[in-house]
Amino acid sequence: MVSTHPLSMDDRLRLRRIYETPLASDGKRVLVDALWPRGVSKERASLFLWAKEVAPSPDLRRWFHKDRARWPEFRSEYIAELKLNSSVSVVEDLAREGVVTLIFANADLDHNHAAVLRAFLIERLRPN
Repeated sequence: MVSTHPLSMDDRLRLRRIYETPLASDGKRVLVDALWPRGVSKERASLFLWAKEVAPSPDLRRWFHKDRARWPEFRSEYIAELKLNSSVSVVEDLAREGVVTLIFANADLDHNHAAVLRAFLIERLRPN
């Protein structure tokens, strides 16, 4: 399926913390955490989809959580997981249609799995 959406993939795939107020410009909000975030109701989350299947494996998540200095290795291992994960296609299809905001709970805006997933999707969806 080829996209006809006027925004570039970089502009179409966005990141936001679940604790931020949802915006109409978020498009389809997709929670990409394996665990439901504390203190957030499903109504307040205002999600289109909870894609917990695209989150890092529990072992990888725990391994990285123990030592944030493992970021480069975490990123590589998570990308390897994503390449084998057929559930990624659901999020890809949504991004082809329009704006998708990947929602996550992590307080670190740069060193989190959602940022890795976004970069992975942009690379996969970039026209050849």
